[in-house]
Amino acid sequence: MLQKQGIYQQRRERVYDWMAREGISLLMIEDAENRRDSNLRWLSAMPSDALLFLSVERKSLLVPWDVNLAKLYADADHIRAYNEFDRKPIKACYKAAALLKIPSASRIEIPSITPYPQFLRYIEALSEFDIICRENGAAEALEQLRAVKDNEEIGIFRKTSKITNGIIDLLEKQLRAGKIKTEYDAVMLIESECRKKGCEGLGFEPLAAGPERSMAIHSFPSYTVLPFGTQGLSILDFGVKYRGYTSDVTLTVAVKPSRAQLRLLSLIEKAYKLALGMVGPGIAARDLAAVVDDFFAKSGKTMPHALGHGIGLDAHEGPYIRKREDNAWLLEPGMVISLEPGLYEPRLGGCRLENDILVTEGGAEVLTTSRIIRL
Repeated sequence: MLQKQGIYQQRRERVYDWMAREGISLLMIEDAENRRDSNLRWLSAMPSDALLFLSVERKSLLVPWDVNLAKLYADADHIRAYNEFDRKPIKACYKAAALLKIPSASRIEIPSITPYPQFLRYIEALSEFDIICRENGAAEALEQLRAVKDNEEIGIFRKTSKITNGIIDLLEKQLRAGKIKTEYDAVMLIESECRKKGCEGLGFEPLAAGPERSMAIHSFPSYTVLPFGTQGLSILDFGVKYRGYTSDVTLTVAVKPSRAQLRLLSLIEKAYKLALGMVGPGIAARDLAAVVDDFFAKSGKTMPHALGHGIGLDAHEGPYIRKREDNAWLLEPGMVISLEPGLYEPRLGGCRLENDILVTEGGAEVLTTSRIIRL
């Protein structure tokens, strides 16, 4: 039966199954300016700014800010304009319960990030229901479901990666030709090229740091008009967003590096190869990160951030590739992750190498071609 349904309905079916196990009759998802949630787009195709209600009876109601946009993009059983509910989420929730015929005394789960005063207002307005606002509920369940990409998502990732790789090649070409002189130049090339290729835009604010600023994990400001790709180490971290899905890559540009800088570059490349060789089904994300941290420690170095993370509709999502004791993620086929070993020193500058990796039954498929560019 599922093969005959659209991809968004298939995804909702998995959530309905979870709701039935949890005894949740109505689930509310909110994607708004002050509370962004990519789960809404994953389940309904609506780009942003809407409420989504899912009934355990396997019906969906989308309440968009922009009905015209919803008619172009959205997939839901019912679509009702937010204006019909006076643009009030609590009133929309109350009316959704009626429209979807939720019995009184049923459990309704609202977003876990709902502020406590507003949670109390939900309880007051929907007094005939049991209002649930909790950790380890729907948000965590959806994160687990989204971590393993379906075939539709993997196809989009391949296109996103192809666009990203073309931009990386162009960046190197322009750097070698001396046409990129500043951090601003690098970022503007990325922005222009991704739009030409049909992208929605950038996946996140790019980070371009020339030799004067590359010692920081995330440069501040994110980019300036200072020199980029001059003598020393420069870092460029960016992602492009295609059909909602972002890439996330980091390349380092090394120009006449010193012996000490060459050592940093060598350590980064070895750490990256070490991590990539371990990627495969059943590998604990924590163990993967620990191996790289231990490798750096043997050389007297410390990496001040996680080894990587999942990528999808958000630039950072599950699984998380870090050594924290509470990290219980295991790699599974269909996950798309980044690996980004990096080292940073005030005197030498920083270097980082990051690519996007698809976990497969046989190990790993490297989707992007980020690298250390030596000029």
